[in-house]
Amino acid sequence: MDGALPFSGVGIYISGDSRACRNQPNLTPTWVKKQLANGWRLLPITLGPQANCLDRFPRYKDDKVIKKAAKNNYAKARKQARKEATKTVAAAKALGISPGSTLWYDLEGFDLTNTQCRQSAMWFLSAYSKRIKNLNYVSGVYSSAGSGIKMLDDARVNEPGKYVLPDRLWVARWDGIANLEAPGYLRADGWMPHSRVKQYKGGHNETWGGVTINIDSNFLSLGKGTVAAAEKARCKEKVAVSLPKYAKLTAAKKKVKAVKAAQCLLRKQKLYKGELTGTFDARTLAAANTFQSSNRLASKPVFNRKSWVSLLSQGKIKVVKRGSKGAPVRRLQRALTAATKQTVPVTGVFDAATEAAAKQWQRNIGVTASGVINTSMWQKLQAGKFK
Repeated sequence: MDGALPFSGVGIYISGDSRACRNQPNLTPTWVKKQLANGWRLLPITLGPQANCLDRFPRYKDDKVIKKAAKNNYAKARKQARKEATKTVAAAKALGISPGSTLWYDLEGFDLTNTQCRQSAMWFLSAYSKRIKNLNYVSGVYSSAGSGIKMLDDARVNEPGKYVLPDRLWVARWDGIANLEAPGYLRADGWMPHSRVKQYKGGHNETWGGVTINIDSNFLSLGKGTVAAAEKARCKEKVAVSLPKYAKLTAAKKKVKAVKAAQCLLRKQKLYKGELTGTFDARTLAAANTFQSSNRLASKPVFNRKSWVSLLSQGKIKVVKRGSKGAPVRRLQRALTAATKQTVPVTGVFDAATEAAAKQWQRNIGVTASGVINTSMWQKLQAGKFK
């Protein structure tokens, strides 16, 4: 099913006495290692003590809520938080989640106008974040935009330096918009760039690969952002193969960049052995025809759009989707430029522009516009499909 999914990350509850599934026999170091190897980003979550004014907690008889203040003293809440953070780190280490990873605390929505409740929660999160950082992990907090997130952002702006704030925020704002914004609750400059997740849609069913699951939809930008390594030259002559458009090549094409790009790529396929002349001569045509025949394309005295889509997408098949990076993404971006006749920037990062072009191409050829380029999608590209 992974090849069909448009997702790259998944939240996993690893700790906290208030989590719904306390017993998770399948959550093991082996499982974590396998999912990381499969390319998933894991977001470890703790659901421990909750705000003491929230009527849904405690969930069980033996889980705790955040301690109330004693004469405006929040020492008990801070002590409780340090204990919870230590427990969270132990759980992370037991699962093989290494230091430097972000550990998320889930603080469910509460009454922000309740001063005692709000301040207890604020001091709890401050002490929790401090301990998490001291134990060499990154502190993250998930909460509703209108309660925990607004509380943290107000503290950042109105009381700078008073509290230890989390490194990253996960905002529950179910507005259906896949971005990082929560206007009115979280200011534009807070936890930016690359330190936010937004849960923009709550629990709902989706079907992928024939399996229906209930999910929350999230949009994220974390860490350093996705950056692709510099691309190595495709040919020793350092000819540009990333072009704004890929023109049909005929014998009339002489000394043009598109011909040089085709010659370079055909050389990579070990079909063309000549110099990169930029002229669509007999030798180049012979190589083009051999490529066309080997990929079940009609051999013609021209190199057309279908041939370009096929040639540009050639290479090792690897599932790519939003957040992917590297050589397969560059091949996809070039192939989509040829297939859709719109210039897709060749960045090596599967960004919004690439996803939009991928979905447009999928709609054009009559398949589900998931934005995911899995094995079957690569096969269609390499067959030159464009409508």
